Amino acid sequence: MVAIATLLVVVVVTLIINRVGAIALTTTGLSSEVANFQARSALTGVGFTTNETELIVSHPVRRRIVLTLMLLGNAGLVTIIGTLVVGFAGEDPNASTLLKLGLLAGGLVVILVGARSRVIDRLLTEVIAWSLKTFTQLEVRDYVQLLNLSSDYAVAELGVEADSWVAKHRLIDLQLPEEGVLVLGIQRSDGTFVGAPRGHTRIREHDTLILYGYSDVLEDLGKRKVGREGDRAHIEITTEISARQAIEDVSHPEQGQ
Repeated sequence: MVAIATLLVVVVVTLIINRVGAIALTTTGLSSEVANFQARSALTGVGFTTNETELIVSHPVRRRIVLTLMLLGNAGLVTIIGTLVVGFAGEDPNASTLLKLGLLAGGLVVILVGARSRVIDRLLTEVIAWSLKTFTQLEVRDYVQLLNLSSDYAVAELGVEADSWVAKHRLIDLQLPEEGVLVLGIQRSDGTFVGAPRGHTRIREHDTLILYGYSDVLEDLGKRKVGREGDRAHIEITTEISARQAIEDVSHPEQGQ
């Protein structure tokens, strides 16, 4: 039975390592969803088959984190296979296989319930974040909470086509802040990146805009085409956002001080 207990401990440790890796990746600017997926992929050794791979390969800190997860994942796999062999073949021949399977299944169910617990996840996240901040040089930041992305706000990419409403205009002419939208950066088609662009920056065809603002406004902006309909949509949303922000100021007067 010792081998079964060892196996369950290895599973728990593996889950903790996966969580540490995911939080470490979020400190580099990845979203929680992407960080969790990439950490799990690296730890299980299933490989990377998504466009998000470039986000890992092109970033030195992320590469180190993923490489460490791969090494730990390989070691964990060998340990799991070894303990399974010992548990079902070499240890305690008097114990029935059915009993061993029952104990293993019961232990895995308990671990699964714990892994899905929001309370445990929140406490574990706080401990891991504190440990990373205290014992490493990683600067821990929860960008989802920092930017309130779990509420009405979002960060989105907008691909600029020839008929896009924003194409060939200067940022100052578009008046996007009036719609509650901020342009965080512009990825040019030639590979150059313009961070925190200023008002005189002109948007070109095939640019990719990194935007922050209300989720519904960003969705509308992505569909908006050049012409009178696009101009009318801009005016309508500007009026709507002004009213929305006025309500928010009344609901949270301390934010306007």
